[in-house]
Amino acid sequence: MSIPRQRQRQGGPGGPRQDYVDAFDEDVDLFAPRPGIGAQRAETSPPGSGPHTSVLPSGAGGGDADDDAAPTGAPAQPGGGKSRTFAGVAAAAVTTVLAVIVAGQVVDGRNAGGARSQSAAGETRATDGAASRGNGRTTPSVSASPGVATLSYEQAMGEKYPLSARLTGSGKFTTVPGSAKAPGNGRKYTYRVDVEQGLGLDGKLFAEAVQKTLNDDRSWAHDGARTFARVSSGKPDFVITLASPGTTAKWCAKSGLDTTEDNVSCDSAATDRVMINAYRWAQGSKTYGDKIHAYRQMLINHEVGHRLGHGHVTCDKDGELAPVMQQQTKFLDHDGIHCLPNPWPYPKS
Repeated sequence: MSIPRQRQRQGGPGGPRQDYVDAFDEDVDLFAPRPGIGAQRAETSPPGSGPHTSVLPSGAGGGDADDDAAPTGAPAQPGGGKSRTFAGVAAAAVTTVLAVIVAGQVVDGRNAGGARSQSAAGETRATDGAASRGNGRTTPSVSASPGVATLSYEQAMGEKYPLSARLTGSGKFTTVPGSAKAPGNGRKYTYRVDVEQGLGLDGKLFAEAVQKTLNDDRSWAHDGARTFARVSSGKPDFVITLASPGTTAKWCAKSGLDTTEDNVSCDSAATDRVMINAYRWAQGSKTYGDKIHAYRQMLINHEVGHRLGHGHVTCDKDGELAPVMQQQTKFLDHDGIHCLPNPWPYPKS
């Protein structure tokens, strides 16, 4: 006659665990305690014990003979060895099932927690751990930076850029690669564009501005008198150089010019360099205010005008356009006369 299964442990610590009992439907209780070692077996068998692994803890008393003894108060059951084997298999199976259930609950808990994550707007959105933090989000790229790829030429020329008025750069120059053909048939001048290393300014924009400005009909190419071509190799007629204030001052001093007082640019006539002060290029001047595009055109035309042999002049009448060879970075007004800013040698009326 089989021993009835109970919902609670019987006989204190020697009874079988209820989850083991409930896992089987057989009438025979394979986990009933046996004299001496039965109580130890059910409580200490290690997880994953197989049919050929002892279910006794290490160092426990008893041997194989005791394992075949019948439980106290119950007739000996046939095939005790087989019952012991089945018990081991059953214990391993139940342990595996419990582990799977627990793991499933942990995963479900995590997924439920993710599903309850809410956005700032109060809407529920699904999440998937670290992966969800990277998916579906826009990562800013370099190409999206203002003045690099998102702005047109006109827009970039209308922006001011940060640069210190006291900066002295490395003194090393990099030639802007590429070339631009002379568009006209007048006297041809070749020039190279160098940019001091480490300025953080767009050299390609600077080179494009030089080419477009010099070949504009309002500039020195007026009426086809001259034409300008940019080269990046060979020996050009001059080198238009964008440099820090400190480096500009050094190169201008080679031609006896002092640019430090007003932080201006110069044509270093004793060298092949027409020096454009990077601070002025980036920040402009008070005389031009926010009209930075026009100011940059004036810088190029004024200093190249010196290279072509033109000296300083001023406007003669109040309210008149300042000549491009007036020192417009320094002043627009002189001797009671107010001049208007003008970037061109031959402005259109």
